[in-house]
Amino acid sequence: MKTENTNNKDLKQFLILWSTQGLSQLGSSMTAFALTLWLYETTGSALKTAALSICSYAPYVIMSIFAGALSDRFDKKKTMLVCDLLAALCTITIMVMYVSGRLAPWHLYAVNAFSGLMNTVQQPASEVAVTLLMPKEQYQRASGFQSLSRSLISILHPLLATALYSLGGLKIVIVFDLGSFAAAFLALLFLIRLPQASGKHQERILVLAKEGLAYLKDTPMILTMILFMSGINLVSSAFNAALPGYVIPNPRGGTAMLGVVTSFAGIAMVLGSLLVQVLPRPKNRMKAVYVCMLISMATENFLLAFCRQPWLWCLSQVIGWILVPVMSANYDVIFRSTVPVELQGRVYACRNTLQFFTIPIGMFLGGSMVDSLFEPLMERYGSIPLLTFLFGTGKGSGAAVTMLVLGLAGTIHCLVWGHKMNQFTFHDQ
Repeated sequence: MKTENTNNKDLKQFLILWSTQGLSQLGSSMTAFALTLWLYETTGSALKTAALSICSYAPYVIMSIFAGALSDRFDKKKTMLVCDLLAALCTITIMVMYVSGRLAPWHLYAVNAFSGLMNTVQQPASEVAVTLLMPKEQYQRASGFQSLSRSLISILHPLLATALYSLGGLKIVIVFDLGSFAAAFLALLFLIRLPQASGKHQERILVLAKEGLAYLKDTPMILTMILFMSGINLVSSAFNAALPGYVIPNPRGGTAMLGVVTSFAGIAMVLGSLLVQVLPRPKNRMKAVYVCMLISMATENFLLAFCRQPWLWCLSQVIGWILVPVMSANYDVIFRSTVPVELQGRVYACRNTLQFFTIPIGMFLGGSMVDSLFEPLMERYGSIPLLTFLFGTGKGSGAAVTMLVLGLAGTIHCLVWGHKMNQFTFHDQ
């Protein structure tokens, strides 16, 4: 009975942390989306807009290895509080510059880089906090809750950000963001008590970082899974960079339609999160990871490349994203069950560097493919009947070609790495 009461208490703590942090992430995502709208309206460039995400992810992937060592060395709760507070100060800086009429693209790039650095330290601490709060048998359930919050955020943030942006501009979106931050900060400060994880708290940062890399080298199943997801992130981030240049210039598109199309990815993830709760455990979780991604990569990009109707854009998002929470839950169970908790901070951070370093590269490639390669090509040769039939005409047709290329690249990647992942089988203990 005592163990049951303890588990219930931990679940209550997890739910408070999950709900309040999710609210704060919703506010942050709304601000990021509103900044994307503002910057695209200001510059009209897919690459310059994608540079926002590039600046956020660059410090994240460069410093993650050391940030994970910091996470394992210091108190998780204090780390999360300090990082959240500094990130909020970045948002306030944007607000001041916007209200004073001095906001420029380079300000956003600089602030996003600093916010990305804070997220680099905060994210491993947050991941370990979930592990500390939840018993091992509840890991899949916890992953399902996290997928659900990410899904709801994906649905709500473009719709709410677009609505608030049209009503009151960037300022009202930032006010909502700061309010959600305050709720999460106070809940973490006063309501959450994290157990202490054992670890080498006095070891030097470089020593701890090397231990994370050494663990991955000695655990080929985890390393293979991370490298597979690195390629997925390359294609997905290029897709995200190209999507505004595909939807906004289209006669049936625009900024409001971009919000709608983006929200359907979130709807799909909600459905996928519900699937996670009811699906039985797969016989081989590694196979479940790459099969889910193969289905996603082999459908969404091709539908977008050849379709001109908004309802088909929305359908492609549903097909492309519905299995992402299923993949994520299986990935998460493998990771949490395999990596010792005292190593998780530094291993998560090494994972972040290896798995996410392709995101800024993909953002740059996606924006460049649209702005510098396929849009100029379609402007020159788009009158060829076959190209017109396949990709349409005018601005946005080059982004459609980009979608086709990304679909081919993603499908080939899943087939090649799926063969490698078949070497491993993970069964729940």
